[in-house]
Amino acid sequence: MNTPNDLKYAKTDEWIRVEGKTGTIGISDFAQEQFSDIIYVEYTIAPKDKVTKETQAVTLESVKHVDYLHLPVSGTVLSVNEGLPDTPDMVNSDPYGKAWMVKIELDNPAELDDLMDAAAYEAYCKERNS
Repeated sequence: MNTPNDLKYAKTDEWIRVEGKTGTIGISDFAQEQFSDIIYVEYTIAPKDKVTKETQAVTLESVKHVDYLHLPVSGTVLSVNEGLPDTPDMVNSDPYGKAWMVKIELDNPAELDDLMDAAAYEAYCKERNS
């Protein structure tokens, strides 16, 4: 399992990379492995939307099941990765790079304190697999 150290992680398997007041959000390598082959990506939010922590922002479907990306922080949506609906398999091959899903301007940076660092997230994932 690939778990970059420069990200924060939610218990719902989203990651966030923060640069200034902008957060880039996607799903973790652990999550994409659980999905298996992702065949469908649909956004339920759009740029300029004001969103709250835990907003259901993206529908993800694989041959196994349907699940959702929930935002780990509140803010204003700056952009969504418009290429993903046409190339949903990118989520499986590059979950921390080209398969980012949402960019958001953070309303409350203190919400990041509720998230896990890479070591804590890896331990959390191992606990769930045992």
